[in-house]
Amino acid sequence: MGVGRRMKKQGPPPPLDESRISSLKKRKALDAEDSTQAKKRRPSGNVARKGSSGKPINGVANSGLKHGTKGNFLNGSAKLADKRSQQATSFRGARKQASPAESSDNDAADLLGAGEGSDDGSLGALDNEDIDLETGGLQDDFLESGSSVYDSDQGNARAMFSEDEGDSDAEEKLTAANIEGLSRRLDATREDEAAEAQLELEEAALQTNIDGDRSRVLQDAEDDEEGATAASRLAPDLQLLRTRITDTVRILDDFAKLSEDDRSRADYTAQLLKDICAYYGYSPFLAAKLLDLFPPREAFAFFEANESPRPLTIRTNTLKTHRRELAQSLINRGVTLEPVGKWSKVGLQIFESQVPLGATPEYLAGHYMLQAASSFLPVMALAPQPDERILDMAAAPGGKTTYISALMKNTGCVFANDANKARAKALIGNIHRLGAKNTIVCSHDAREFPKVIGGFDRVLLDAPCSGTGVIAKDPSVKTNKTERDFMLLPHLQKQLLLAAIDSVDHASKTGGYIVYSTCSVTVEENEQVVQYALRKRPNVKLVETGLAFGVEGFVNYMGKAFDRDMNMTRRYYPHKYNVDGFFVSKLRKTGPSPAGAGAVVGAPGVGNANGGESLLDVEKGGEEDGEEDEVFGGWDEDEDEAYIEKGIRRRLKKKGVDPKAKKVNEKADGTR
Repeated sequence: MGVGRRMKKQGPPPPLDESRISSLKKRKALDAEDSTQAKKRRPSGNVARKGSSGKPINGVANSGLKHGTKGNFLNGSAKLADKRSQQATSFRGARKQASPAESSDNDAADLLGAGEGSDDGSLGALDNEDIDLETGGLQDDFLESGSSVYDSDQGNARAMFSEDEGDSDAEEKLTAANIEGLSRRLDATREDEAAEAQLELEEAALQTNIDGDRSRVLQDAEDDEEGATAASRLAPDLQLLRTRITDTVRILDDFAKLSEDDRSRADYTAQLLKDICAYYGYSPFLAAKLLDLFPPREAFAFFEANESPRPLTIRTNTLKTHRRELAQSLINRGVTLEPVGKWSKVGLQIFESQVPLGATPEYLAGHYMLQAASSFLPVMALAPQPDERILDMAAAPGGKTTYISALMKNTGCVFANDANKARAKALIGNIHRLGAKNTIVCSHDAREFPKVIGGFDRVLLDAPCSGTGVIAKDPSVKTNKTERDFMLLPHLQKQLLLAAIDSVDHASKTGGYIVYSTCSVTVEENEQVVQYALRKRPNVKLVETGLAFGVEGFVNYMGKAFDRDMNMTRRYYPHKYNVDGFFVSKLRKTGPSPAGAGAVVGAPGVGNANGGESLLDVEKGGEEDGEEDEVFGGWDEDEDEAYIEKGIRRRLKKKGVDPKAKKVNEKADGTR
C-alpha cells in the first residue's frame, strides 16, 4: 500500500490489465479458503440482506470487498429490497458521503490492492461475467461465492474489520447516524451522576446552604457529664474549643434559623461562657460580666483583642521639643514610628526600635514620656487653660500631670496628689525630668481634699479601678477579681468623685469642670458611679467631653435606666480603636454644694467649693465654741502631748542625735 493512499480521493478504475488475470486464477483455491474463514468473523451488523427475489443484496458495491473474483469490476450500486435498504448509490457517490464509517470502505479497497501488489489504487483485473453491466452491480453468483461483504450505509452501521473488537465495542463506534443518540445518552448519564452526588451531600448534611445548616454544637446531658469527667483528666483541645466558640457565635447571631429546635438561647450562652473560660482563662464571674456588655460576636472580638498587646506609644513633651523634631531624632536612631492619629498632636506610635526607648538621650532629657494612648484622653477632655488651679487626685506616675503642665505652658498651679508615697517618688522623678515647674506634689487620701484645700478650677480624677480595660497588660485580672472587688471599688470611686465635685469652684470664670475616668469597661465602675454623683450632687451636670471619637456610654443596661445625658460619656475598647479599654466622663459644677449634702462616707470631712470648709461648719451656723467642741468630740491634751514627744524623738533620730541624752532633752524642752 502506498504512502498516503487513504487520503486520496477514489476515482474510476483504470483500464483492465489482461496480464494479471492468469495470476489471479492461480490463487483461486487460496481465495476460497479465505472466504470460508471470513464467514466466521461476520460482525453483529447486517452483512448481506435478501431482496424480494430471495437473493442477498449488498447495499454498496465495493463497501466490503476483500477477495478478487472472476470477470471485470465496475463502479455501481445495487438495488435493495425494502424501503430502508434500497438505495442506488454509485461507488463514487458513496465515497462523497461524510460518514466516519466510510473509512472502513477505504480500508477494504486498500487491503485488496495490497494483496495483489498494486500501488496505483486499481482494484485488479476481474472477469466481466461477475458484473451486471446493465445494473452496474454484483451478480448473484458473486454474492454466493462466500466472500465477506460489509454494509456501512445501513441504519445501524456497526461493521468492524478488527477481530479484536467485540459487539459492545462495535456498538460504541461513533457514526453520523448515532452521534445524536450517544450525546443524549451521555447527557442523561451526567444528570444521573449529578443527582446521585447531590443526594449523597444531602444525606451527609454537607451542603453549603447556611440557612439549612443547623450545626449541633451543644451536647446532651449524659454526654456533657462524660465529657466533663474526661476533660478533667486531659488538657483542653484548644482547636476544638475555638471552633465551637465560632459556631456558637454564628448561631447566636441568627438564632431563629441556625439553632436546634430543642435548645434555648440560654443554653448556647452558657456553652459560650464555659468555652471562653476554658479557652482564654477567665474566671466564670468576670467572663459573664464582660460577656453581658457586648453582643456575642463583639464579645468574641473583645476577648480576642485582650490576647494581644496594644501598640507602644510615647507623648511628646512640648515644654522642651516639638513632635516633628522628636520624630526625626528617633528615626536617626533607628526607630520606626508614625503619628498616633489625627486626634492627637503629641502622640507617636512606635513599631520597631533598635535602642531601648527608656534609655535614649531624648528620654533622659525629658523630650518624651512613655505613655499609653488612652491616657491622653482624660487630659484632652479636661482641657486645662493657662493660669488655672488644677488638681490631679491620683497623679502617679505623672503622665497626666506633666501633660496638664505642658498644656498650661508651665503657668498656673497643678496639685499632683497620690495617696501612695512609694508611687509618689516616681511622680517626682518624672516631673523633674520633663521640666514641669508649676507642679506641687502631695500625698493625701484623696477623700480628704475638700478639707485640705479646695477652690480648684478643674479636677481630674483617674480613679483606681479593676483594670478590666488593660487585661492585655495585666493578665492576672482574668482570675484575681471577685465579686467583692466590684463592690468595694465602686464604693471608693463614688467617695472620690463626690470629693472631686466638692473641691471645684463653681464660680470659676474659666473652669468648674470635673473629669472622671477609669481604665475599666464595667458599668458598675463607670455609669453607675456617675449616676450616683448626679443623684447626690444636683449642682452638677454632664457635658460633652470634646473627644473626636469613642462609643457612647450606656443609657440603659440590664434593666437599669441612667440619666438621659449619659450618652455624652465615652467608652473605648481595644477591639474597636486598638487602645486600652477606657471610660471618660465630664461634669460641670453649676452651683455650691447643698447644705444637707453630708460628708463622704469613710472620709474625715467633705469641704465645699469655697475654700475647703467642712460641711459640718456650714451646718453649725453661728453656734458657740462649746457646741463646736461637742460636735468634734473635744480635745485630749495628755494624748496630744504623747504624740508630740514621739514626734520630737523621731525627728532627733533622723538627725543622728540620741534623744535620751539629758542635754538634748533639756534643749528640746526649752525650744518647745
